[in-house]
Amino acid sequence: MNAAIVTPGQAPQYGYFADPAAGEKEQIIQVKAAAIHHVVKSIAAGKHYSAGGDQPFIPGVDGIGLLADGSRVYFGAVRKPYGTFAELSITTPGWHIPVPDNLTDATAAAIFNPAMSSWMALTYRAQLQQGETVLVLGATGTSGQLAVQVAKLLGAGKVIAAGRNKAVLEKLRGLGADECIALDQSPENLVKAFATQPYDVVLDYLWGEPVMALITALMTKGMAKETPRTRLIQVGAMAGDPISLPSGALRSSRLEILGSGIGSVSIEAIFKILPEIMKNAAEGKLQITTIEMPLSEISAAWTREVPGGSRLVLIP
Repeated sequence: MNAAIVTPGQAPQYGYFADPAAGEKEQIIQVKAAAIHHVVKSIAAGKHYSAGGDQPFIPGVDGIGLLADGSRVYFGAVRKPYGTFAELSITTPGWHIPVPDNLTDATAAAIFNPAMSSWMALTYRAQLQQGETVLVLGATGTSGQLAVQVAKLLGAGKVIAAGRNKAVLEKLRGLGADECIALDQSPENLVKAFATQPYDVVLDYLWGEPVMALITALMTKGMAKETPRTRLIQVGAMAGDPISLPSGALRSSRLEILGSGIGSVSIEAIFKILPEIMKNAAEGKLQITTIEMPLSEISAAWTREVPGGSRLVLIP
């Protein structure tokens, strides 16, 4: 079959790969669309915590496809070396769910992964309560923009969007952001804002310097009164990794740092929340812009600059 193929030290190249053979309880799926998520690039480069294993391999963590009976489903690839950037992939009953008719292949392929990251983080890890204040750190990226929308849908009383792209920040006001913080080249604005508005939950897509500035702002100096409880949910590291965390940040604050990703939440839990994401996407309550390219142009697609809030989708 035709597929995008990753070999050691190389970006994906279009070529031929052996067709998958279904094992016990597995099903072959005809791929209709698969998105280039940040996690896909990280795995292909060997930088993601889940990277490793067979090489060469086909990248791609999820997609939209057709089962043998013609059913259209969202699915996750479950067995290496077969990812979703190919004409065929593999799925199992626990790894696929039907897609609403009014969702296009491209939108469905693009929206589930980034929307799931914030939905999962807010519900299972932060255990968001109605009316709480949520800061989305890195809100101008695709996942961050969806996080703003998801936080509002899940009952946040106030959603604060922080990012560097001022034009996108203004757009986020129309997607549910109550306030916007421009990070520019310094996280100083983030520190000033916290002084007047404590955050109950921080969804962090940046890590690095912005998170260090926020953690410093949380620290109590002297015999001050008890600080507000803040749950920082780590989802991405677009601003750098690792950080240097001073022990005093934990002793002098009510900061709780949690991660959210595969391993911290079960696969069963992830697929349990996907129908809700589908429903809201189908109703237009979750929005994303897609850019479609043929799978045969994987080399160009892999390095293409995509505007914030958009996701590039490959069509086999």
